Amino acid sequence: MLILSRKKNESIHIGDNIIITVVDIGGDNIKIGIDAPKNVQIFRSELLKAVEQENKNAVSSKSVIQDLAQLIKGDEKKQT
Repeated sequence: MLILSRKKNESIHIGDNIIITVVDIGGDNIKIGIDAPKNVQIFRSELLKAVEQENKNAVSSKSVIQDLAQLIKGDEKKQT
């Protein structure tokens, strides 16, 4: 991991088309601005972790799997 120090209104360039700028500093919070192409996905890590956990919970739930199996069986009966 590369660690850099930046002051308010200073930026970091990543590649040719991503710029990260320190917008504001206050207490324990730092606001950053990210200028990147629309095709670059940007996510907060805590949200990604929460979504991953929800996906794991959903897949591991027997009732969801059983419900899905029932739906598939119902579709197969309709097609025959």
